[in-house]
Order: sequence, then C-alpha cells, then structure tokens
Amino acid sequence: MASRPIWRGHLRLALVSCPVALYNARHDRAAIKFNMINPDTGNRIKMVTQDSGTGEPLERGKTVKGYEFDKNRYLILSDEDFESVKVESSSIMSVEKFVDSGSIDPVYFDASYFLAPDGKAGEDVYAVLREAIAKTGKTALTRVVISQRERTIALRPMGVGLMAHTLYEDRDLNSADDVFEKAVQIKTDPEMVDLAMQLIQRQSGQYDPADLEDRYETRLRALIDAKLAGGGLVTEPERPIERGNVIDLVAALKRSLAQAQTAGEPPKPVKAPKAPDRRQTGLKLPIAGGKGKVAAVQAEPTAQPAPGRARRKA
Repeated sequence: MASRPIWRGHLRLALVSCPVALYNARHDRAAIKFNMINPDTGNRIKMVTQDSGTGEPLERGKTVKGYEFDKNRYLILSDEDFESVKVESSSIMSVEKFVDSGSIDPVYFDASYFLAPDGKAGEDVYAVLREAIAKTGKTALTRVVISQRERTIALRPMGVGLMAHTLYEDRDLNSADDVFEKAVQIKTDPEMVDLAMQLIQRQSGQYDPADLEDRYETRLRALIDAKLAGGGLVTEPERPIERGNVIDLVAALKRSLAQAQTAGEPPKPVKAPKAPDRRQTGLKLPIAGGKGKVAAVQAEPTAQPAPGRARRKA
C-alpha cells in the first residue's frame, strides 16, 4: 500500500484480536491554491513564527504545547505528559457493540479511513470478522485515539476490507430544533406530494461518483489558463432566481412533469476536459512592477469550456 498508516494497533472482539492499520481514505488533490502576494512588489508574503512578547523569530521545531489556564498564562505539557494519559484505545480497537447500519444518521459521520490487516499475522481473523459483519448487515462501534483525541469509530464492510468512519458526538453538532421550528408546522397537500413523487421518480437514476465534480473549480482552472494565455473566460449571463411564492404549486408541478415526459431521458452533459495539474510550485501572476512577470501571450480567443457534469440525485 502506497500510503502510510496514521495508526497501528489491534482490532479486538471479545477474546479474538488481530493487528490492523488505519489509512486515510482521502488525499489532498491538486486543488487550486493561492498565495498572499504584495501587490507593490509581486512577492509572496512570508508568515513568520515569532515570540508574541519579544517579537523574536522562532523555529516551529523548538516550540512546545501549552494550555492557557488564565489570561496569557500557560501550563507547559511535555511529550512524557501526553504519554502518561494514554488509554486502551491508543493501541487497541475494542468492539463495544453492533448496531443497525441505518440507525446512524449521516450527520454524525466525519472522516473516513481504510482499516486493513497489518502484516500476515491475524489476516484470517480479520477476514472472518469482516465477513461476519457483512453477513449480519451490522455496523461495529469501537474507539481509537487519533491526534490526541479519542474518537468513536463505526466499522462497516467495503468490498474485501473494512471502512472506519469517525463519528461526531452530540456536543459537536448544532441543534436542529431552532432551525426546523417552523417547518414542523407546515401542512402538505396529498395531491402536491403525489405529483412531487412522480417528478422524483422520473428524475431518479443510479448514484455515480463521477457526478461529484466541483464545477466551480473547473471554471476557475479554465479562467486561470485563459488569463495565462492572455485571454479571458467567456461567461453566460446568470439566470435570475425567482424568489417569490409559487401561486399555483399544483400547476407548476404538472408543467414540470410534462416537460420531463416530453424531453424523455435528458442527455448527459459533456464533461469539461480535465485541466492540467498545476501545483503552483512557483507561480507568480502578472502584476505591474512585480518580479518574474508572466509575458503576455498572443492567443486565439479562448473557447468557452464545456459545462461540468450536472449532479443527479439518487
């Protein structure tokens, strides 16, 4: 496996255990990143770590962790201090119970990880636990310490392995009561609900991860490429959003159904070509008076990029 584990320990169920390792399920893609630039010189702004009292610069490697127990008063904690408060979940994932997978509301899910066997020893135990969890349709709840914080973990099967999802606590989430206070009082018309259900059925399809494209970033990349080539991005006028109340919701739903039926299955939009990977190791934008100016390039008028793939609801 190419990536390095962020945690290594044992997965334990009752008296059975096996060595496992936790890997990040996601990575930081080559997203567009911007640097803070001095507009007068075109130079990048440098952030300096310095002592707040003396103003002297300080290397990050020489800093220590401190807890502010009073205004500008800190209790310094050493690595030995953190080592002394380790709990069992620092090295062992003990399954506490199994729950129905559908009983965990998606709002509680945080980050996702791959939980894989760590070496040859215990691979058979891992495989048996994964298959048993898969056949029962349950989700295992356990705990693990990540970045000096104990997190509740939901384990569920994925293919031949196990996924580990960190879960938020109730105290991490805002209450929805105030937000939905008025929504609970709204009455619905059965005919409108039926029409809306028909519209949903007509627009239903299979979930496709390829639909989850950041169309804003795609257009932003196209803009940067166009400006580097001395051109600009042609934009369409934004359609005004009607924010008034729909006088006849039934008629509007019927018109929507008629349009969907006439159009049939809508064609999939052409996905914009993937922009080249720009990690910006030394990118400087053309700023008047700045160093390393980008020379203006005479280029043909930039064609409008194809729109991103529209999102479909499953």
